[in-house]
Amino acid sequence: MIWKFSLTNPRIPALLKISSEKQTINNLKNDIKHLNTRLSQLQALLEEKEAQLSQCRSNISTARQRSIGGKSESGCSTLDTGSSGLRKEPTDPNVSTSHVSGKDIVLHKDQDASLAIGNCGGNDELQQEEDFPEVKVDFQETFLGHTSPISCCRFSTSGDNIASASVDGTVRIWTYDSSTSASRNATIYCGAEIMSLEWDCKSDRLLLIGTADGGIKAWNVDAKRVVCDLSTTNAFPSVLDLKCSPVEPIFVSAAASRGHGTSYIDKLGFASLTVWNMRTWKPMAVLPLGKDPPAITSICFNHNGKILAAAATDGMIHIFDMAAGLQITGWPAHDSAISSVLFGPDETSIFSLGIDGKVFEWSLQSQGKVLWSRNCHRFCNPENSQYYKHEMALDANGKRLLVTSGSVRAPIYQVQDNTNGMKTLAHSAPISTVDWHPTLPIFLTGSVDNSVRVTSIL
Repeated sequence: MIWKFSLTNPRIPALLKISSEKQTINNLKNDIKHLNTRLSQLQALLEEKEAQLSQCRSNISTARQRSIGGKSESGCSTLDTGSSGLRKEPTDPNVSTSHVSGKDIVLHKDQDASLAIGNCGGNDELQQEEDFPEVKVDFQETFLGHTSPISCCRFSTSGDNIASASVDGTVRIWTYDSSTSASRNATIYCGAEIMSLEWDCKSDRLLLIGTADGGIKAWNVDAKRVVCDLSTTNAFPSVLDLKCSPVEPIFVSAAASRGHGTSYIDKLGFASLTVWNMRTWKPMAVLPLGKDPPAITSICFNHNGKILAAAATDGMIHIFDMAAGLQITGWPAHDSAISSVLFGPDETSIFSLGIDGKVFEWSLQSQGKVLWSRNCHRFCNPENSQYYKHEMALDANGKRLLVTSGSVRAPIYQVQDNTNGMKTLAHSAPISTVDWHPTLPIFLTGSVDNSVRVTSIL
């Protein structure tokens, strides 16, 4: 039998209709992208105007007080807890919000407001940060699949997929590109708070998940199932960080015992660094840290996996030779706990971020020498760190450093440049996690407002 294909064939109109509908869907997706970007810009503009209005009200109030012989206690601004329909204000009855030069400052009632904002007029670095222009956005997507604050988000090795975790123990794998296959999208329920995520360095096939109950799950993205469910020892239940070697089939887990406190850092006790084989899924070695070592909050490999850097809550940076399984050097880098550590792009330096907001770039050739530094304490309020640790991320060229924020915007510093910088478009709550695309000028921001944003900048 010979089939004749013509416009009279009843299948042709149906196929044409399907093709037309697909084109319509793609057009709608593109329209939604542009609308989301425009909405974010309008939201940021509204918040900027509102902050200016708040500052004007503050100035009027101060002038009135001075006219009757009084003076504002802070000397800079008065507290203004007014809200708009687009900004989410703190729900904690012990928290209020102040605006200084267009920024949100979260204050607890037991914190002296004059200490928080009294020196704002004389801090040149703060003024520079306040004057940072907003990033110029190519496109921005907002993912609203989570129902609790975001604790971690990471691009996959290719950058095509994203894993994001929330404090309710849920991990979601998704893509921001409508042209990318959505077959890998998944939701993983871990039953405990997620503390760390790490993609396999060689492919997008495997995702490691560390939890607060000592669990390490290996999720096969293609098979959409947990292929291995590991456990740390009962003495070290909090899996604070996971890092895969870029060369060998191994990964290292940084786990901690339980401490006695309420903030992220105070909840941590002693440290344990374990090397795991990703073929047998068994522990290979425990890296030496001495007796009762302070918790390790962040770890990272160099490009060939021979060196591991680890940052501790006592302000120390430790450097390990992975072949020998021994610590080869270390130095006191901060007066406070370190929350994040990264190798520089040429691996002649290491970046460290303290919970006090200080960022240092350390020379590896001249140990202890600071090559560059910034103080972003304005964005690193420890009072906002109940659910997450502050972290930083370097772009693919190692020129831009993105830092989490206790405010609704996060700073992007130009490395080795003390004046230039940018700030992200606003979330409606503090920014708890950040990451850069492995090759493109695209970054991730996860927020306490339950959203994750993908932003491509010009």
